[in-house]
Amino acid sequence: MSLYQINYDLRNQRNYEALYERIKSYPSYCHPLESCWIISSRRSAEEVRDHLSQVMDKDDGLLVTKLTGDAAWRNLGDKASRDINVTFDHKAA
Repeated sequence: MSLYQINYDLRNQRNYEALYERIKSYPSYCHPLESCWIISSRRSAEEVRDHLSQVMDKDDGLLVTKLTGDAAWRNLGDKASRDINVTFDHKAA
């Protein structure tokens, strides 16, 4: 299972709920920053991009980046830090 960081910029209609539901369909996920999620998936980055793009407008921006497992963060809060650790631990499963 791979980990991906998802960053987006919803520009006009800003339909967050449809995108959030699509992201939450992955085996594990966390939402550490406003426009950033981390997910685990067996899909490639391109497949994740295409899957999420189905619920986005044509003018919305999307970046899907495969993570290597080396991460550091600051001031995300206890819940976000726990969620990130759980997501990274889920990768090993």
